[in-house]
Amino acid sequence: MADPARQSRAGCGQGLERMRRAERRRGWRRWLGWRRLFGATAAKLAVAYFVIVGLGFTLVMERVRENIRQLINEQTSHTIDAEIKGLADQYETGGLTQLVTLVDRRSRAPGASIYLVTAPNGVAVAGNVLELPAGVLDQNTAVEIDYERLGEPDVERHAIARVFTLPGGFRLMIGRDLEDRERLRRILGSALFTSLLWLLGIATFGGLFVARRLLQRVDAMSAKAATLLRGDLSGRLPLSGAGDELDRLARNLNAMLDRIADLMEGIRQVSDNIAHDLRTPLTRLRNNAEQALQLDSGEEGARAALEQVIEESDGLIRIFNALLMIARAESQSSRENFSDLDAAELARDMAELYEPSAEDAGIDLRVLAPAPAPIRGQRELIGQALANLIDNALKYGAPEVPGATAQVSIEAEPLGEWVEISVGDHGPGIPAPERERVLERFVRLEASRSRPGSGLGLSLAAAVARLHDGELRVEDNRPGLRVVLSLPRRKEAGDS
Repeated sequence: MADPARQSRAGCGQGLERMRRAERRRGWRRWLGWRRLFGATAAKLAVAYFVIVGLGFTLVMERVRENIRQLINEQTSHTIDAEIKGLADQYETGGLTQLVTLVDRRSRAPGASIYLVTAPNGVAVAGNVLELPAGVLDQNTAVEIDYERLGEPDVERHAIARVFTLPGGFRLMIGRDLEDRERLRRILGSALFTSLLWLLGIATFGGLFVARRLLQRVDAMSAKAATLLRGDLSGRLPLSGAGDELDRLARNLNAMLDRIADLMEGIRQVSDNIAHDLRTPLTRLRNNAEQALQLDSGEEGARAALEQVIEESDGLIRIFNALLMIARAESQSSRENFSDLDAAELARDMAELYEPSAEDAGIDLRVLAPAPAPIRGQRELIGQALANLIDNALKYGAPEVPGATAQVSIEAEPLGEWVEISVGDHGPGIPAPERERVLERFVRLEASRSRPGSGLGLSLAAAVARLHDGELRVEDNRPGLRVVLSLPRRKEAGDS
């Protein structure tokens, strides 16, 4: 039998090992989290901002220090000049003896001023300067010097001084100690260093805070995008409501997802509709071909059956041509063939083309397009869309009232920034709840199923309108139906 104590120790060891592995995993996740945080764009921008601001702040402070230094030097020079002038007046009044007495008295007073009177041989006569660098007494302008003050040997000090030569070779030097300037320089340097430390701390915490919030929003968007990649197009990227660039990006991406979802739904509907709506004509096509093989009525019966096969084939070809034209319009590839058009002229041409068919059907076809209506677009697609609208009006535009005159009107007119091409009839119309649905592919209302058609005419017209940045509206003509193709008006050279 196994030793219980040994089993207990083994279990404790395994538990400790699991705890250590869990702790290592948590540490690894924390390290990855900090790495992602510091690698975020916001953190990099914060570092760049700190470097730029710190450099600019340093340059400004250095400029301030230099300006203060120059200001102190100028004020010191003015003070020295004024004091030299006063002592020169005393020298003129009382001579050398009075000057030495006055310098000796002033040099004993506490303060930042320094004085020195030397004999022609350079020996100090009066003053509070113990030692000067060689050659200083030969200067005749204000200079910065290092000196030792009387009573403070071996303590090197810094001052601005000026030497004035007296009659008989005597020299008078007056200066101001720069200890206050050096103290101010140290204070400004300390302030600069402290400010940079505060700036570093604020920039670090502020950058981490901004980066963390930004990273949380980006992670939320990434998580939602991951669900979209798995095929769930119902989700949308979250908006914070701040209206910033991330919200604008998410809004545009959501609009793109809406468009993709619409296209995917359209593809699904087209697949379903093709499977349902084309099954019947394909079945009729097969039955007619089979009937042609089984007929015993000779060549005439076979010919009639083949004519029905050809008719069914032509119908299928028209359906696929319409689908290809819709796909062409929705793919935006036709924008390359845009040209300047006159919608009024196009409406008159289409009315002239359909006038014989209207006369055969006993329909009064009228066109109202007196003024030019400039647009820019693909003539073939706009003409096909208008042809579909006119064809539908001629098929379904007969009034339900017995004896009433059937009338179809085609209008084209500019309205502000838009050009509207409309086709109206006085037929039964389309109920208001169905007017959006009829713009979908293969949609045919119950009242129109007894007549030939594929349910793609209005879908093609709507796709052409979207291609030209316009819209297709289905309205009530009171009575009847009015379909409006609204397109942007082309700006002429004189338009503002």
